[in-house]
Amino acid sequence: MKKTILILAAVFFTLTMVQTIDAQKTDKELKKDVGAKAGKEAKKEAKRLTKAGWQVPPGSLPLAKILENAWMKQYQEDDKGNPKYITADGNGIAGNKSAAEMQAIELGKVQLAGTISTKVAGLVSANVGNMELAAGEAESITEVISNSKNIIAQEMGYINPFFKIHRVTANGNTEVQVRLFYDVAQSMEIAKKVVQKELKDKLNKNEEDLKKLMGM
Repeated sequence: MKKTILILAAVFFTLTMVQTIDAQKTDKELKKDVGAKAGKEAKKEAKRLTKAGWQVPPGSLPLAKILENAWMKQYQEDDKGNPKYITADGNGIAGNKSAAEMQAIELGKVQLAGTISTKVAGLVSANVGNMELAAGEAESITEVISNSKNIIAQEMGYINPFFKIHRVTANGNTEVQVRLFYDVAQSMEIAKKVVQKELKDKLNKNEEDLKKLMGM
């Protein structure tokens, strides 16, 4: 009997090891495929942007490599298999490069904040259904979250662009395009604090209800 149990245990261990190795191979193969696709798409995009007059800053990596790195970053996942970063593009036009860049970053931040606000809205909507709230109260909560986008953007502070490119427009202005990445977990923490404060100030909700709404 003991011998049979040992044999079965050995077989189970072997099968587990094989499955693990296969999973690792699959993961490596997936990364390889993603990398190959990223490189291919980056070259196509770089060619299109260069033709349109876009340039990288002096001393920067080649445009194709920058785009490839950005493409790969978008595929990064957290330990739960969810996207690790949210991303946004910003575009600005001004009389000089610095002003155009700041404009592009701010627009990108607003786009990021909008994505984060939508995520929070989804979280809160699910929790509202589990709480006994009047219809008017639920609508007010939705409105507060919707209006919190600009505050979330302010709380995020300055975001260093993952990359920025520029070109001179037909009328002599400078156009700058940036791509921003922001950690999902960090962004949700910021958004929760902002929304929680707004709800407390405007709806006079108590701490216990706020924690339930925020899924805390």
